[in-house]
Amino acid sequence: MKDSNSSVKVYNGYGHKNNIILYGHVLQGNHSNKNRYSNNPFVNALHLLRLFKVKPKSDYLLQMQWDDQRFETISQKDGFFKFEWQSIKEVTAGWHFIDVYLLSKNREILAKTTGKVFIPHSTQYAFISDIDDTLLISHSSSSLKKLRLLFIRNPRSRKPFEDVVKYYQLLSTAHTVPHLPNPFFYVSSSEWNLYEYLTEFFLHNELPEGVLVLNKLKRFYQLFKTGKSNHQSKFQHIVRIIDAFPKQKFILLGDNSQRDPELYKAVANQYPNNVFAIFIRQIRHRKSLSAKQILETIKNKEIHVCFFNNNFEAIQYSKKIGLIEN
Repeated sequence: MKDSNSSVKVYNGYGHKNNIILYGHVLQGNHSNKNRYSNNPFVNALHLLRLFKVKPKSDYLLQMQWDDQRFETISQKDGFFKFEWQSIKEVTAGWHFIDVYLLSKNREILAKTTGKVFIPHSTQYAFISDIDDTLLISHSSSSLKKLRLLFIRNPRSRKPFEDVVKYYQLLSTAHTVPHLPNPFFYVSSSEWNLYEYLTEFFLHNELPEGVLVLNKLKRFYQLFKTGKSNHQSKFQHIVRIIDAFPKQKFILLGDNSQRDPELYKAVANQYPNNVFAIFIRQIRHRKSLSAKQILETIKNKEIHVCFFNNNFEAIQYSKKIGLIEN
């Protein structure tokens, strides 16, 4: 149910009994995804432009129901909203669906959408992965090449790295049961505008479903600065995830095209007992030595560090350290 003036988008959330988080945006108009994934670059460019032609709606009242608990929040200046709560009941591991309502000042329902949160088992590994040039070929170090891919390709025609799907599927099912895969958090400098775009890429390529954590919405005139967000916010996103799951052992996956080595070093030094391993894809070989020097300064020398050129190497190293089964 929607009105013609506003819509609510909800993204996958996460947590455990004492700390559950769900977030989204309130936007003007209807922003449901009806893309047919054309092979025509002009059509793909128009669809991309549409993702950035958004107008956030602030000071809107939102309501959600969690079993017998009801919570409310207000959308911020950029349309962003967040629910964060404790469950009075035990929460089983797995995905849980939640209805979110957009309310008028008279508390009439203007829009409704369904989100979901993932609750992992406390003994599982958890994976925090970058997206661009870690699993999705993006050419992040070249703004022109990155924009060209975004404009002319659709999510189904974008290419993952060879064997990255196989690798992530192995990680997803390692040391767990099929109905309860290991949790994945895809933390990127890309903006929330690209949420549906990236979600379709994951779905089409059969990558493990997870929680996407992206950066602030950009408006139409900021499109050419996509992915250029402050990396400090990415660090804060990762910190928030690890704080939410103090019992998990985390594996960080990234690349050396931008600042992942520095970022992951800072995370490992802040959480020396929570990080099990760090994997860095070698995208820019002239930066390989500096990336290795950065990660050599990690205080906890028991944290496994792997620099790899292809996913076969990453799979072999993961088997060596017992992360996935032989």
